[in-house]
Amino acid sequence: MAVLISIFACFCLIALWWLVIKAKSFIGDLTAAIRSRQHLLTSKSSALLRWIGLDALLEETNKLIDRHNNYADTQMGRLRQLEAILVSIQEAVIIFSKNREIEYANESARRLFRQGEQLKGQRLESVLRSPNLIDYLSKHAKSPDYSLQQLSLEREGKLLWFEVSCASIRETSSSDDVSTLLVLHNITQLKQLEELRREFVANVSHELRTPITIIKGYAETLIEDDTALTIEKRVRFLEKIEKNTQRLHLLVEDLLLLSRLESRPDQIKLSVESLRELLDEILEDYNPRLNKERQRIVLVFDEQVGEFAFDRFRIQQVFDNLIENVFNYAPDFTEIRLEVGYDAVTNSVRCTVADDGPGIPEKDLPHIFQRFYRVDKGRSHEGGGTGLGLSITKHIVQQHGGTVYAESKPGQGTSIHFNLPYVQTVLSEKANLKLV
Repeated sequence: MAVLISIFACFCLIALWWLVIKAKSFIGDLTAAIRSRQHLLTSKSSALLRWIGLDALLEETNKLIDRHNNYADTQMGRLRQLEAILVSIQEAVIIFSKNREIEYANESARRLFRQGEQLKGQRLESVLRSPNLIDYLSKHAKSPDYSLQQLSLEREGKLLWFEVSCASIRETSSSDDVSTLLVLHNITQLKQLEELRREFVANVSHELRTPITIIKGYAETLIEDDTALTIEKRVRFLEKIEKNTQRLHLLVEDLLLLSRLESRPDQIKLSVESLRELLDEILEDYNPRLNKERQRIVLVFDEQVGEFAFDRFRIQQVFDNLIENVFNYAPDFTEIRLEVGYDAVTNSVRCTVADDGPGIPEKDLPHIFQRFYRVDKGRSHEGGGTGLGLSITKHIVQQHGGTVYAESKPGQGTSIHFNLPYVQTVLSEKANLKLV
């Protein structure tokens, strides 16, 4: 009996040892499956697993692996979407740690601070190199609710303006590691437009004030000293009032024209015309104003230029503005030269209005197409111009699809060059807008 009990005990120990080995092997396989995030497809019989109570563990573990893989795929997809959004937006986005080490920078930030080079892992101060921005970040670190602020940064010799904002980011609610999201929105163009608006309002106010003051002064004199004024003085005062009223009228008309040209491209009405015929008419109009003994207007026209599409009325305004400028600001000229040629490379008509007047100083040349800009401030109103002629010229040429620029040397005269697309047909009204 003792022998049978001993044999049975040995058999039980062997069976228990075998079950322990099988369970250990199964747990090892299960651990490997979890690490690799793949289903465990065991070769052990399901009956055995049920018998030792591991079948439920296997099933739940496989479900857990599926859920984890689905969650990981979803998170990866969201990260890719977020990365695509951050790459495509114009704002510069930088994420940095509490030690001010950059953890992420999008393409706009890389272009802004390092010409596209990687920023990850670098110190924030070495990348930004802006005392204003560093000071803003220091204030945000002390007071996380520090509001949105506008800051200027100098990059490659240009002053850029940004709206800067920050936000703190925690990896988890229980984590002490706090990163900072820095966003820089470029508002340089808005700042420039705001500055242009201020300058425009100031310039218009200045241009209007002078003639209005003159008109008001002479009108008050006519009313208050009615009995004391002679007929000659009355006539002279009225002539002054009429002259300045005309000046106001021209200024308002030019302002309205400039506004229409800027806001409505359909102001340009293209039709196939002869530029040669237009220039002949212009010369005929200006010849009576020349001093025949010492002044002349010369036309050099390339016969390759046939009829082509342009707005006859607006291009006449361009030539009138340029020629009038010579009469107003270089009255001692001896020759005005009009040149028209064909440029085969750009398939355009090159036009030049040149004079041999006193010329324009180099420092003023880049600004002459700006509104109200005058080279000779002391004689700015003697010629009766509004200061808008060249600005109107630039807009008319640009809306034709051309470009305009000036060349000048003091004492050697000035040349204004512009080109017009050499398009010889106009398909429809809508086709006119395609050249703008």
